[in-house]
Amino acid sequence: MVETLNAEQIMNHYVEAYQKLYNRRPKDLRPIENGWVIVNGARMRITELPFLTAQLQLEYKQGIEERRSVVNRLLGWFKKH
Repeated sequence: MVETLNAEQIMNHYVEAYQKLYNRRPKDLRPIENGWVIVNGARMRITELPFLTAQLQLEYKQGIEERRSVVNRLLGWFKKH
């Protein structure tokens, strides 16, 4: 039961990160046997999913920082003109 709940939490964290980055749910995320999951057609261990989630979160954060940088440059340009 604890492992199942933990696997569900791990998958939920992945779904949240994926939705934040891509504005949609992953096409395929489902548990299979013995600690394995299917993620967008790829088979991987559930223990690898937190790393993938962290990568999605990093990409999202970098995208936000890039947009903020563009906005700040535009604001700076408008202040000069």
